[in-house]
Amino acid sequence: MGRHGQKPSGEKSVTRYTILTGGTGLVGRYLVRDLLLEGHALALLIRPTSKLSVADRVEEILQFWEAQLGRPLSRPVLLDGDVCREGLGLAHEDRSWVERHCGSLIHNAASLTFHGEDRAGEPWRTNLDGTRHVLEFCRTAGIRDLHYVSTAYVAGTRSGVIYETELDCGQSFRNEYEQSKCLAEKEVRAASFLDQLTVYRPAVIAGDSRTGYTSTYHGLYMYLQLISVINRNTEPDENGVRHTDMRLNMTGDEPRNIVPVDWVSEVIATIFGNPAFHGQTYHLSPAERLTPRQIIEAGYRYYNSTGVEFCGAEMQIDQTVSTAERATYESKTMYEAYEHSDPVFDTTNLRRAVPQLPCPVIDQAMLHRFFKYGEEDRWGRRKPGDVTVPVRIAEVLAGNSTEILARFIAQNPQHDTPHVKLGIDIVGPGGGQWTLLRDSQQGTRLERGIAADVCGVLQESAERLANSVLKSSSSGNAPLTLNLAISN
Repeated sequence: MGRHGQKPSGEKSVTRYTILTGGTGLVGRYLVRDLLLEGHALALLIRPTSKLSVADRVEEILQFWEAQLGRPLSRPVLLDGDVCREGLGLAHEDRSWVERHCGSLIHNAASLTFHGEDRAGEPWRTNLDGTRHVLEFCRTAGIRDLHYVSTAYVAGTRSGVIYETELDCGQSFRNEYEQSKCLAEKEVRAASFLDQLTVYRPAVIAGDSRTGYTSTYHGLYMYLQLISVINRNTEPDENGVRHTDMRLNMTGDEPRNIVPVDWVSEVIATIFGNPAFHGQTYHLSPAERLTPRQIIEAGYRYYNSTGVEFCGAEMQIDQTVSTAERATYESKTMYEAYEHSDPVFDTTNLRRAVPQLPCPVIDQAMLHRFFKYGEEDRWGRRKPGDVTVPVRIAEVLAGNSTEILARFIAQNPQHDTPHVKLGIDIVGPGGGQWTLLRDSQQGTRLERGIAADVCGVLQESAERLANSVLKSSSSGNAPLTLNLAISN
């Protein structure tokens, strides 16, 4: 079960659920996995898409992880909302649930849009206005523990060593993304109602260090895709070598602060799970930085190619560039401002908090995993797998609540009182967490989430429960078989 406890101020008996925003993004989906694996009670603020409901979006993520892990996961409580709306767009009953059950919030939602036409659009709408909505919601809902995912690039165009203790040093910015995140972090730090604020500042985030997985093709993956396209469209010579002759206006040795997404999530989840390290700011930056030369050389090995020439930053682009060169210059325009400067980010707080989690070095083998995954995923164009939920578990539980409670009391007669609260944790597709309540006034009912003062928790796999339902249905009036393990 999740780690349930009481709010320190505690007028109300609440489970310390944590709200996570941005759970469908690259970092967010890893945080969902890692926080659930660490046993945290989680609530996801998600908005539906034109094709998928909130439940289906979360199932898509969790079923992906279950296939990777080979085990079922608990289901978070779902909150249909949007950080871009006042009150986070939550219905009254959802807000009421949050006020009774949530003690902390991880604000991870962000727009990666670099340039916006005006402040009514992105990235301002999500990064600044969205953060303001989150702060106001926390203030009025009584949430005083905030974990904010910022970016190391709030440093803007500063050079040299950037310290974790620094923020506004009068710096200029390369784009509206950096500026919007800096202003948002300033507002977060100015929120005097917070008892505690923890800030995470990742550098440029790449794919999974072990599998190469990514759900977005910005940053490093844009360059890898370009290398792939150029090589796949270049015929090899008689020796099998592809000649991709190209001049680049850089030395090749410019350092890049790039970190794998799985490490970023593991660090955040580890610090979040250890209150002793809350209240600090952490740069999530690599000890060993990546260079363009290393990326090109990894491409040479992966595609058996050659031909790139680093001509230095002073090289002028003329009219004699090749087709490949022109495609390269046009594709990398968005990131051109980052090509010749990347500061050193101080990681004193990070090393103190998680010395056991050094950042994996992005070496040639890892870059090859990035190339391999990108090509298998058709650089983001591969159709996602289908989401299947055999049975609506909430309906099954509601229809059998009397039987479930009777079985629990039969095994635990000491809890046969007028007021009973029983936690239910159904793991796997379609599962969820509920509290089954019985009292003299409202009878037996089911509520979302597991309350702090339950007298026990029933744990079961959604698959086994679904099979029991199907068996019961096919046998006419045969009773539903419930093999629920009870933990106190």
